[in-house]
Amino acid sequence: MNNNFTLSSNPTSSFLQWMSQGLISTFKENGFSYTDNHEDPLQLVFHFVSEDDIKPFRRKAQATFVVGVLESKGKPYDLFTEIYPFLVRSLANHFMYINHRAGTTEVHFLTPEQGCYSITYEEGQETAFFEKIYKRLEPLTKSRLVIDNHFSEDLPAALWEGDRVTTELSKSGKKLDEMNLLPAPFPLDKYLNDRDMRHLKKLYGLGGLSYGNLSARSDENHFWMSASGINKANMKEIGRDILYIKGYNNDDNFMEVSIPPNVTPKRASVDAIEHWMIYKEHPEVGAIVHIHAWMDGIQATEINYPCGTIELAETVAKLIRESENPAEAVIGLKNHGLTITGSSLENIFNRIEGKIQRQVPMS
Repeated sequence: MNNNFTLSSNPTSSFLQWMSQGLISTFKENGFSYTDNHEDPLQLVFHFVSEDDIKPFRRKAQATFVVGVLESKGKPYDLFTEIYPFLVRSLANHFMYINHRAGTTEVHFLTPEQGCYSITYEEGQETAFFEKIYKRLEPLTKSRLVIDNHFSEDLPAALWEGDRVTTELSKSGKKLDEMNLLPAPFPLDKYLNDRDMRHLKKLYGLGGLSYGNLSARSDENHFWMSASGINKANMKEIGRDILYIKGYNNDDNFMEVSIPPNVTPKRASVDAIEHWMIYKEHPEVGAIVHIHAWMDGIQATEINYPCGTIELAETVAKLIRESENPAEAVIGLKNHGLTITGSSLENIFNRIEGKIQRQVPMS
């Protein structure tokens, strides 16, 4: 696995220079390899920006994880209204906002999908400080992301226009849209202007603000699923809005998708690997819904692995396996949202009605 990391530019302030050296040392001690060559394959980039110069780091590969870093001194701030737009404009996967004020240095971690959490730097606690940063970022940067698809024009002709299952998916997509769950545990449209919303949609490939995904079993080995970056309220076209997932190729690390001929397909949702693992292990599961919301009294993952990773899929599958009723489980994804299984999509939406909390707890 590629474990190269780099800095996007030379940090300007003395604190950022000190911090960059601490990050380099800590990540090298934990098995990462530092490189100055941005042409090398990169797993992780610390992308230093300023308020006057917010430019994205140009990734050479989709798997490169970019952490934006911005420093500020002495002024009051509101993380969402003032800082969150910097994350969006930088097109980073994660954002570290460093603020020095009243003798205290705080580092806030922001991401559209996982909200916000913070740590405080204290003099004399340098080792603990960098270990906290590493602990926050390591699961995100080293997990195995499944984002590639292999499309085959081999969907049976009887399914080119869909079937009963895809009709139910389309109806349930409208229900998901009505829940108005934006791609974050806070109201993005309140904090972002139109320009920043366009950036956010570019970052996440969003076609509509209804966010999440849903799937339903077709047979023992295959399932239908909403595609990535579409408006869930208007899922119609087979091969674009709704995809037929055949399986997962472990050797080449891609999802296998069957489409009709002469269709330009949309990419499968990154959560397809998680859904595939659940359907494969639990034949009694007929449908799965993922939303960015929360419910009381649920089991939850301990590490906030990103969606679309083998590690998150395996963790969720394990929690479902250990649940009282795998066919009707509600699993919390730390700092992120819920994965819900059911005998059908109707079963899932009936069970969660009136129980959804829009705010995802952060820890």
